[in-house]
Amino acid sequence: MSKDAVNTAVAASSGGATHQPADAGDAGYSKDLKSRHINMIAIGGAIGTGLFLGAGGRLHSAGPALALAYLVCGVFAFFVVRALGELVLYRPSSGSFVSYAREFLGEKGAYVAGWMYFLNWSTTGIADITAIALYTHYWSMFTSVPQWVLALIALAVVLAVNLISVRIFGEMEFWFAIIKVATLVGFMLIGIFLLATQHPVGGHTPGLSVIGDNGGFFSHGVMPVVIVMQGVIFAYAALELVGVTAGETAEPEKVVPRAVNSIMWRVGLFYVGSVVLLALLLPGSVYSAGESPFVTVLSKIGVSAAGDVMNLVVLTAAMSSLNSGLYSTGRILRSMAMAGSAPKFTARMNRSQVPYGGILLTCAVCVLGVGLNYLVPSQAFEIVLNVASLGIISTWVIIMICHLVFVRRAKAGLVTRPSFRLPGSPVTELVTIGFLVAVLVLMWNDPGIGRKTLLLLPVIAALLVGGWFALGRRRAQTENQGLTRITR
Repeated sequence: MSKDAVNTAVAASSGGATHQPADAGDAGYSKDLKSRHINMIAIGGAIGTGLFLGAGGRLHSAGPALALAYLVCGVFAFFVVRALGELVLYRPSSGSFVSYAREFLGEKGAYVAGWMYFLNWSTTGIADITAIALYTHYWSMFTSVPQWVLALIALAVVLAVNLISVRIFGEMEFWFAIIKVATLVGFMLIGIFLLATQHPVGGHTPGLSVIGDNGGFFSHGVMPVVIVMQGVIFAYAALELVGVTAGETAEPEKVVPRAVNSIMWRVGLFYVGSVVLLALLLPGSVYSAGESPFVTVLSKIGVSAAGDVMNLVVLTAAMSSLNSGLYSTGRILRSMAMAGSAPKFTARMNRSQVPYGGILLTCAVCVLGVGLNYLVPSQAFEIVLNVASLGIISTWVIIMICHLVFVRRAKAGLVTRPSFRLPGSPVTELVTIGFLVAVLVLMWNDPGIGRKTLLLLPVIAALLVGGWFALGRRRAQTENQGLTRITR
């Protein structure tokens, strides 16, 4: 993208009668994402590795009460996305919450928001390629292929697709979402049929007796349910993708409210409903972290092909999540690079208006994940999942803080709130922030991976501080050029 294009974007923002803020990082994008793309991305974004693979290990450790964890986290996830949706309607931006953090918290806030989100999606990408490798090992013909090789192949394929164009990304995610939703609905219909007919599943008769005879709803107590909260939040990590995609659609004011408002019923149906069904069909002890719980159920009903079909679908879901991660980090890093808070090459776009620099940087971290799959293949998924949770929790906290400042400025008459609003402000934001911080604190009660993950916080903080000072000269240069300020 040329410097002239950026200057045009800034000039437009400062020359209008309303003095609407503008982010120079938004210049140069196409508007090729249609309403159907955004709606299906919103639906499919919440259905990924965290549910299809992560739910297995969590059902094993937390039991049926995992459904309650999904419900509670889902409510707070809705609050976050509703707040983000209001900010999007105020000013659509491909930089999304990073752009809003720049406007309401300053460049330091944007810097922390962007790099913590990068931490989230780069480590999520590692989790996704790990999941893809695990899914592929389900078939005996791939068992002899090392897990790290399968992970590398998956990364290469998704990278190639993501670099083509945003329209191809939208179409790919549209069909991925349809496959995921159709499969989940199909599984739920099968589960309801098994319950209604009392058809045995792996030697167990489906129903409340499966829960009652295996320790009850809180089969392992309350603490395991609390501990898995960070993993459950990871399952909802792609919901904020709606805010990023809004910058590349022509009618965000029509698309975003509809997509955001559909989140609650999706949470209730797909997450809570699926986990309740899984708990009614088989005891939690039967599920495992190494296999999708849906594959576990279908493999035990006597239809051997059912497990193969479901495994193919959940592999598709992991590919979709990886694809979304590369898409979003590319846009976020470009917004930061235009302000001097990320390496200059991450601002580069190809002829198809795709910010390939940021995408390649995310892939570079995912390659480290391939090494993790080589060193500790049995623990790779859980390790990166917890690290990713640090990134998404911090991102959600920053979104809520931005919304608090936005509402305060609206009350002062400095900005105008759209009609689509987060209800209960400022109480909703404060309660949500309190919950997210509590999840971090409770991770300390997990002496294994959870506590070790929290010990990474000082390391992450040191890297952020070091990076801030290392990029100081670049930020000064971009400010002097007048290319990246949010202007009024």
